[in-house]
Amino acid sequence: MTNTASTLKQEAHALIDQLPDNASWEDVIEKARFRKAVEEGIAEADRGDFASDEEVRAAFAQWGVKA
Repeated sequence: MTNTASTLKQEAHALIDQLPDNASWEDVIEKARFRKAVEEGIAEADRGDFASDEEVRAAFAQWGVKA
């Protein structure tokens, strides 16, 4: 077993341990997807791959939000 697999397994256990006793499979999947999305976002930001102020303002404008 590699360190990455071991770490992933440990992180999955920690994630599940944080859920309430009555958690459903949907809760587990939702938490795992959220964690993955956050980790991907952090990795993108670390690479400098994020939207410019102008792109964010344009997106908000499409939604009718003044930025």
